[in-house]
Amino acid sequence: MAMEQARTTSYSVVSEFEGTILKNADSFSYLMLVAFEASGLIRFAILLFLWPVITLLDVFNYKNAALKLTIFVATVGLREPEIESVARAVLPKFYMDDVSMDTWKVFISYKKKVVVTRMPRVMVERFAKDHLRADEVIGTDLIVNRFGFVTGLIRETDVDQSALNRVAKLFVDQRPQLGLGRPALTTSTTFLSICEEQIHAPIPENYNHRNEQLQLRPLPVIFHDGRLVKRPTPATALLILLWIPLGIILAAIRIFLGAILPLWATPYVSQIFGGHIIVKGRSIPAVTYSISRLSEILSPIPTVRLTRIRDVDAEKIKQQLSKGDLVVCPEGTTCREPFLLRFSGLFAELTDRIVPVAMNYRVGFFHATTARGWKGLDPIFFFMNPRPVYEVTFLNQLPMEATCSSGKSPHDVANYVQRILAATLGFECTNFTRKDKYRVLAGNDGTVPYLSLLDQLKKVVSTFEPFLH
Repeated sequence: MAMEQARTTSYSVVSEFEGTILKNADSFSYLMLVAFEASGLIRFAILLFLWPVITLLDVFNYKNAALKLTIFVATVGLREPEIESVARAVLPKFYMDDVSMDTWKVFISYKKKVVVTRMPRVMVERFAKDHLRADEVIGTDLIVNRFGFVTGLIRETDVDQSALNRVAKLFVDQRPQLGLGRPALTTSTTFLSICEEQIHAPIPENYNHRNEQLQLRPLPVIFHDGRLVKRPTPATALLILLWIPLGIILAAIRIFLGAILPLWATPYVSQIFGGHIIVKGRSIPAVTYSISRLSEILSPIPTVRLTRIRDVDAEKIKQQLSKGDLVVCPEGTTCREPFLLRFSGLFAELTDRIVPVAMNYRVGFFHATTARGWKGLDPIFFFMNPRPVYEVTFLNQLPMEATCSSGKSPHDVANYVQRILAATLGFECTNFTRKDKYRVLAGNDGTVPYLSLLDQLKKVVSTFEPFLH
């Protein structure tokens, strides 16, 4: 009788992550992301070259060996915080793009939600709890040595059996009501065997009796970092490796021509080398913060560095406005997703002549911005893309009744400009700030200390630190 009561009141679901919550059942591409973003190109290439071996092991049913080899190559020699950083800043975007909404609708309709993954738990836990609203995450545990480096080994001998034991330990007094898992020949050695009801992905369309009125969606990924635009499946990763030498040559040519040619010629010449610039306007100086010296050197318009000290920056902006027009970025940073961050009202305090300008860009292989990496590589990565596109749209100047001279507060003017730019771009307005972005992606408030050339060289060398141990 007690067991029957427990079964009817448990309302719990245990779902596999790969192949169920995610449409893709293979964890290889996500471990490739860890290899590239936490270590670099060498580890990325080594793991790709081992893919045929990993695939053969999987085909011959040595799934644990295949998984352990992949994890070892992707993580050995890294520090655990480096993997956590990738899990926080890079992986959520790729996970979210692959979420099965049919599975999600079933998963979220239960009171207690548990996610089971074959990947290291550190790679999945933050995303599952923050975006999928999971209560518990069960995965493999990486072994870290006494020096703080990951050995590449995991504690589990049999991954599926270990997951089954952990799920059973979570539900000591009651069985999970529903188990969601990938299609399999047998469930006897997986956590599904202890669930009252079992459903294999894909979820049947008629399985909506609990959530017909459910309108919730996973928490969107607004901020993300990393250089790779596409998830590095074996085919995509091979294409990226083959493109990089050509991309470097192409970037050097584009940067050289951009430096020596007059500004009016740049849109025409860029098309010869695959680029496309859509812009209307004239040369105007810009105030900047947290961009590299190389970006300033390559900029086709003059730049003036800000300090993030309000009074000092206001004086600098006033000086530039006394000389003519000035470009200001009130967001203070960029956002890769279709969202606009909260605008600072400083620009509205200093002038009533305000012309909103909408900017957007499209790339194929590499992102041209970073919160965690070295910003000096930003323009190089942008120009390494096969067909980079920049779109710049100048809107009409604000009427005087929409500025502070008509009695509006700087905050109201900034919000108005944010709304019309969002409408132009098809983006959504948010109240997030630069500090919010950097807290999520880099674990700091986005303040950038001055780095000497020697310090910048040390930062580049530190990328290869894991290979020195």
